[in-house]
Amino acid sequence: MNEILYILPRGIVIGLLISAPMGPVGMLVIQRTLGKGRLPGLFTGLGASLSDLVYCLLTGFCMSFMTDFLDRNQLAIQIVGSVVIAAFGYYLLRKNPTRALKAAEVKATDYWSDFVTGFLLTVSNPLILFFIIGLFARFSFFLPEFTHYHYIVAYLCIIGGAVLWWWLVTMLVNRLGKRINVRALRLINAIIGLLLMTMAAIGLGLALYDILLNP
Repeated sequence: MNEILYILPRGIVIGLLISAPMGPVGMLVIQRTLGKGRLPGLFTGLGASLSDLVYCLLTGFCMSFMTDFLDRNQLAIQIVGSVVIAAFGYYLLRKNPTRALKAAEVKATDYWSDFVTGFLLTVSNPLILFFIIGLFARFSFFLPEFTHYHYIVAYLCIIGGAVLWWWLVTMLVNRLGKRINVRALRLINAIIGLLLMTMAAIGLGLALYDILLNP
């Protein structure tokens, strides 16, 4: 039970953070929600969530073979993970979401097409792997004592967090309608970027403090 309580909040937060940046997929979800309704936008987000899950599975599969290495070098891995998250946060802080508009202009005729285009647009960006590795390391997401059951729960929590994000986005866009503009999108990215950089700074501080206490 303690392991589940450890996994649940971390998995949901990781799923939210993976999905939250407003890149091409985020723009596509917003465009479809505004132009075609909430369900097409939501199905696009669900396709993106499946792609995120695939990359999380790849990351977890690789990390499961390195449990001894991860256990011996936990502090160093947390520091590297925090640096990766900070770099990604800084990138989001400076990112202009309008550049994703043209990339997001994809038409779909049904929910299946919405889902597939959301998946393909996300899976075509393998650099997200580095962000996922950073999040897994920063949150110490996988512990050596985890069983197959814990891994299943962990991945369900991640995709649950991702789906929750797109559910919230499509709900807000559907309600706010045309009041969603580029300035609002840039503000979202800036807030997420600052949140990631703050989280990374705290992680670095805690890791360095632990090193000083246990030289």
